[in-house]
Amino acid sequence: MRIIALVNRIIQQMLRDKRTLALLFLAPLLILSLMYFIFHNEDSSPKLGVVGVETTIIKTLEKSNIEVKKYDHLTQKEALTENLDGWLTLENKRLSLTLQNDSPSKAKALQMQVKQALTSLQITSIPRKSPELAVTTNYVYGDEDTQSFDIISPILVGFFVFFFVFLIAGIALLKERTTGTLERLLATPIRRHEVVLGYLIGYGLFAIIQTSIVVLYAVKILDIVLIGSIWYVLLINLLLALVALSLGILLSSFASSEFQMVQFIPLVIVPQIFFTGLFPLEGMADWLLSIGKIMPLYYAADALTGVMYKGFTFTDISIDLGVLLLFSILFITLNFVALKKYRAI
Repeated sequence: MRIIALVNRIIQQMLRDKRTLALLFLAPLLILSLMYFIFHNEDSSPKLGVVGVETTIIKTLEKSNIEVKKYDHLTQKEALTENLDGWLTLENKRLSLTLQNDSPSKAKALQMQVKQALTSLQITSIPRKSPELAVTTNYVYGDEDTQSFDIISPILVGFFVFFFVFLIAGIALLKERTTGTLERLLATPIRRHEVVLGYLIGYGLFAIIQTSIVVLYAVKILDIVLIGSIWYVLLINLLLALVALSLGILLSSFASSEFQMVQFIPLVIVPQIFFTGLFPLEGMADWLLSIGKIMPLYYAADALTGVMYKGFTFTDISIDLGVLLLFSILFITLNFVALKKYRAI
C-alpha cells in the first residue's frame, strides 16, 4: 500500500506539472523532427570552377557527379564569393586544382573525384596536344593535413562557453529568487534595470574569467588551430557569454526549480547545435536554414570558424558581432520586462 501511495503521489505531481509533461513528450519529437530534416537532405554535388580547361576534361568531370562551372577568368575572391568548393585551372600547360578546404572531408572527396576522372580520361584517348594530366593541388584554408576537428574545434569552444554560462547564470539567479533574496532586494528602492544590470555585471565578471580560461586553454594548451587574432576570438566569446548570461537570467524568470531550468536545455541549447556547422548545412532546405539564422550560436560559430581557421579580420566578422550584440540587447530588454511580475516599478 505504501508503494501504491508513493506511485499515486508521483503521478499526481507529474500531472500537475504541465511544463514537465510537455517536455517529456514533445521535446523528443521536436529534436527528432529537426534531425530528420537536417540529415534527410540529399547530398549536394561539389561545385568546381574551371578556367582554360578543355571540353573533353569538363565532360569527364561532369560524369563524375561534379557540378562544373566554366569561367574565362576567376580570382580567388570571386571563387569564394561563388561558394565554389574548388577550381581547376590550366597554367603553363599544367593543371592546378585549388580547394577551398572549408570542409576537409568534402575537399578530399572532391580531390579524389577530380583525380579519378582525369585518370579515367588518361586511360582512354586524349589528343596529343592536351596537357599532362598531373595535377598540382593548392589550398585556400589549411593544408592537406587539415582534419575535421580543426573545423569543429572553434565551434566547440563557443558552445561550451555558451552552455555553461547559460546554465550557471540561470540556476544562480533562480536560487536568488527561490531563497527570497530577489524579493527582499526588490523591496528596496532599487529599480528593475539596476537589478538586471547588477546581476549581469556581477555574473559577467565570472563569465569573462571563465571565457578567457577556456579560450587560452584551447589555444595555448590544446594547440587548437588559430590563424587569426586571439583578441578577436576573445571578443566573440565574450559577446557570446553576454548573450548566454542575459538569456539564462531571462529564462530563469519562468522556472520555479533547478529541474525546470535544466528542462530548457532541449528547447534552447540542443536545436542550436545543429546549425553551428558541426553537421553539414549544404543541401539543407531554405526554411530550415532560416530557423538557424535566429539562433545566437549560428553567428558565433561562423565568426569563430572564420577567425580561428580562416584568419578573418574584424571587418569579415563585423556582421556576426553585430547580430550577437543585438541578441544581448534584446534579452537584456526582455529581462527588464520579465521583472515586472515581481515588482511593477
